[in-house]
Amino acid sequence: MAISTNMPVGTGMGGNIASVQRRAWLVTGMLTLFMVLNFADKAVLGLVAKPAMAELGLSPVQFGFIGSSFFFLFSLSAIVVGAVAHRFSSRSLILVLTVVWAAAQFPMLFGGATVLLATRIMLGAGEGPALPVALHATHNWFPTEDRALPSSLIAIGPTIGAAAAAPLLSLIIASPALGWRWAFGVLGIAGLIWGIAWAFIGKDGPYQAGGPANENHGVTPSATEKLRKVSLWHVFTGRAWLVATLAGFGCFWAQGAMTTWLPRYIGDVLAVAPEKVGMVYALPWTFGTLLLLLLGFLGRKLMRRGVCARWAVAALFGLALAISGLCLLALPHLSGMRAMAAMTVGWGAFLVFPMAPTAIAYAVNPQQRAVVMSALVGLASVGGVVSPAIVGWLVERAGYGLRAGDAALTAGLHDAFTLTGLILLAAGVAAIVLLDPERDCARLQRHCTIEPR
Repeated sequence: MAISTNMPVGTGMGGNIASVQRRAWLVTGMLTLFMVLNFADKAVLGLVAKPAMAELGLSPVQFGFIGSSFFFLFSLSAIVVGAVAHRFSSRSLILVLTVVWAAAQFPMLFGGATVLLATRIMLGAGEGPALPVALHATHNWFPTEDRALPSSLIAIGPTIGAAAAAPLLSLIIASPALGWRWAFGVLGIAGLIWGIAWAFIGKDGPYQAGGPANENHGVTPSATEKLRKVSLWHVFTGRAWLVATLAGFGCFWAQGAMTTWLPRYIGDVLAVAPEKVGMVYALPWTFGTLLLLLLGFLGRKLMRRGVCARWAVAALFGLALAISGLCLLALPHLSGMRAMAAMTVGWGAFLVFPMAPTAIAYAVNPQQRAVVMSALVGLASVGGVVSPAIVGWLVERAGYGLRAGDAALTAGLHDAFTLTGLILLAAGVAAIVLLDPERDCARLQRHCTIEPR
C-alpha cells in the first residue's frame, strides 16, 4: 500500500482554509521557538564546563556523568508521554513541559554539584517528549504532502537554539557581573516568557484522523489519516522503525558528546578565547540549521512530485549522517582552518535527526503517530546517556586531569571523535539502504491492522 501525497486540502471554504493555514504557520513558528529553548537548555552545560568544573571541583568523569544524567529520565518520559499524548491536548502538554524546563534552571543560581545533577535529570525528564510532541502537534496542522517543510522548521529549532544562544551565553559566562550561574537563570526566564505567550497563541490542529476537527475546519483528511490502526508490536519490530532507532542512537550519542565536551575542545585544543568560544561553537549548529532547511525544502519538492518518503526524507537523512561520520573520522588528523571546517560539518550534519521520526510518521495513522515517534526518540536517546561519560573516561584514560591545555585532553577527545565518526558512518549507511517507511506501511496495512470495534 503506497502512501498517496495528492490529497486535496479542501474545497468550497477558501476563507476558512486560509485562516487554518495562517494559524498553522503561526503555531509552527511558536513550536520552532519552543525547540530553540529546548536546545539552549541542553547546550548551556558544555558552555559552563570550564568554570563549573573548576568551582565545583569536578573531574572529567564526574562532569561527564552529570552530562549523561540529562538522559536518565529522558527515554522514560518520552515513551510515557508519547503513549498518552493522543488523549490530551498537545497545547496543554507543551505548556507543562515548558514550565518544567524553566523550573529546572533557577536552582543553579545558588546550587552546587548535587543540585546541578538533580536539575539536569529534571530537565531531561521535561525535554524527553519535546521533539515528538512538537512534531505531532505540527503534523496536526498540515496535510501529508506538506509536512516535510514544517517538520524541518521544528527540527532546526534546536540548531537555532544553540547557534543563537551560545554567543549570548558565553558573554554572560565571561561577564564578571554575572558569571556562569546566570546562564541558567536567563534560560529559566526565557522559558517562562515563552510559556505565557503559548498559553494565548497555542491551539490543536485539524488533521487528527479525520475527526471533528477536520469537519470544523472544512479540510479533507490526507493519506495517513485514512490508514487503519496497526499492531504497535509489529511497528516496533519492523525494519524501518528499528533502523531509524539505531540511527537515532548514533545521533544522540554524538549530541551528548557534543553538548558536554565540544566547547572544551574549542577552548583548550583549538585555543579559542573564552569570550569567543560560543561564536565558534555556534558554527556547527548554524550549519545544521541551514542543512535542515535545505533538506526540508528538497524533501517537500520531491514529495510533491510523487517521490516516496524513503528517498525524499529517509535517504537524505542517512546521507547527512554518513557525511558527518566521515568528517569526524578526519578531524583528529587536521589542524587550523581544515580542522575548523571538519568540526563544523562533522558536528553539524548529524543534527538532521528529526528527519528519522518524520520518516516513520508516514507509516502510521495520526492516533498512533505520537507513541511511535516518542518510543523512537526515547530508545534512541540512550546514546546520549552513555556518550558523555564514555568521552570523560577516554579523556581521563589519556591522562588528563583538571589542567587546561594538556596534550592528553587532545588525545582523549580525538579518540572520542573517531569513535563517534564510526558510529555515525555506520548509522548513515544503514539508513540509506534499509530505512523504507512505505515498505513497512504496506506490510503493516496488509498483515497487522487492528479491526475497529
